[in-house]
Amino acid sequence: MKTLGKTANAMSLVAAILVGLAGSASAQGTSESDVFINSKDIKWGAVPPSLPKGAKIAVLQGDPGKSGPFVIRLMVPPGYKIPPHLHSQDESLTVIEGTLYFGPGDKIDTSKAQTVTAGGFHFLSGKDHHYLVAKSQAVVQVSGNGPFDITYINSDDDPQNAKN
Repeated sequence: MKTLGKTANAMSLVAAILVGLAGSASAQGTSESDVFINSKDIKWGAVPPSLPKGAKIAVLQGDPGKSGPFVIRLMVPPGYKIPPHLHSQDESLTVIEGTLYFGPGDKIDTSKAQTVTAGGFHFLSGKDHHYLVAKSQAVVQVSGNGPFDITYINSDDDPQNAKN
């Protein structure tokens, strides 16, 4: 397993999404603690290199690369997969749009996964092995305490290890 939870690696995990995203989110509040963002104003960017290509991500609140609370959204195309992995921190996920399979374990098996549709919620304890498969185009909101990290169960599944 390759761990990306170290401070330096956690920063590189979110560096790609924080440029311009976190600042635009906090700038829309009436104070530093207020954040208001309408769906048409969400700034989407490419996912960081630690996630499979093809999805988009937006930081709504906080800094996922630092200690403290954060809220992000992940927009995925139909068939998008995040192979079995774990996070060091708990996270709460709410499906905003579409249908996703959230499954436990070290291998993708959608017959063992829970189907979560728009409006559905899933709490996940840190260090639980799990995977995600998009049944349709979907948007999921993830909230938790940073730093956000991802450790793939099989290091060959880590997009950062892909041979170009």
